[in-house]
Amino acid sequence: MVQPSLSSPILVLNAGSSSIKFAVFDGDMTEHITGIAEGIGGASSLTVAGQSRDAPFIDHKAALKAVLDALKSKGLAVADLSAAAHRVVHGGRKLTAPVKITADVRAEIASCTPLAPLHNPHNLAAVDTLAEIAPELPQYASFDTSFHATNPDAATRYAIPRMMETKGIRRYGFHGLSYASLVQNLPQISGEKLPSRLLAFHLGNGASLCAIKNGQSIATTMGYSPLDGLTMGTRSGGIDANAVLRLVEENGLNRTKAILNHESGLLGLSGGKSDMRNLMVDPSADSAFAIEHFCYWSLRHAGSLIAAMEGLDAIAFTGGIGENAVGVRARILRSLEWIGVRMDPDANHARKARLHAQTSKIAVWVVPAQEERMIAKDAATLMEAA
Repeated sequence: MVQPSLSSPILVLNAGSSSIKFAVFDGDMTEHITGIAEGIGGASSLTVAGQSRDAPFIDHKAALKAVLDALKSKGLAVADLSAAAHRVVHGGRKLTAPVKITADVRAEIASCTPLAPLHNPHNLAAVDTLAEIAPELPQYASFDTSFHATNPDAATRYAIPRMMETKGIRRYGFHGLSYASLVQNLPQISGEKLPSRLLAFHLGNGASLCAIKNGQSIATTMGYSPLDGLTMGTRSGGIDANAVLRLVEENGLNRTKAILNHESGLLGLSGGKSDMRNLMVDPSADSAFAIEHFCYWSLRHAGSLIAAMEGLDAIAFTGGIGENAVGVRARILRSLEWIGVRMDPDANHARKARLHAQTSKIAVWVVPAQEERMIAKDAATLMEAA
């Protein structure tokens, strides 16, 4: 149970389209409680510290109030919090670092809504609801796009003309909080300094790769939106723009959005399964092909990012698939032997942090995703600097 005596507790909120994930950290970044309100607007439920119950949430505001009530029942009232920290998916061109939320910052986040219409409005709903309930509570935002602000212009600009019709259309990249956390945590896991040329695989229902050179992102696979790049759970990944235009002509805009974002990827390839765990135990040819497609395109993009870094010193896996899918990691690493990777099969099967053999020229690590802790750290750093 969380106790009111927690030092400087920070509530981290990650509001999605139909859910709010939350976690409470104390001043030394120890995580004390986690949970999720999910199915908002439908068959909703609330899970706190592993205990679930059905609960009707008509909207995000109702869900967040239920989260706060649940925390209070665990001994932590809103008045006990030192801050709330939010994951905001899109910060656009201007919001490229963690920031305290002011009226101007809120307006800028809102202006990025056309770039992330499925995410930013829900992120703001959590901000606004907390502002109503606890107007004196400081709120902070960390952005999923900001880690990639160091990408060069050649990496971020599409080869389209600069004109009003194309305003804001560029590559932004996502999963930035995961990659920022990985950069901080890998040296602690490896006991060595951060590799100069690091290829990071964030593999989960949403999946991307990032080329990290001297600690900074120089290229990533997601682009204008999280739809681009790798084969994902329900997203198509990269697809020819003319193919998209044809889908729009034949099916309309809204139907095409649904197909590409919610009915494609592993789900579309396998005929109904988007979870890698289910695919790996299914003996069907469709499931096997979906897994191969996922691995193949991960490798295709890996080659591109290795070229962007002009070489490779280390690989790191993170995310639900990256941390747990032994077979997927093995398939990818075997196909990177050409660059000097040598996997230790026993270490991989034993789910160890270090996956490379003694003879490997390339280090290979598994780094648990800690996005919520990263968000809490961002807020704590800003509070200390104030």
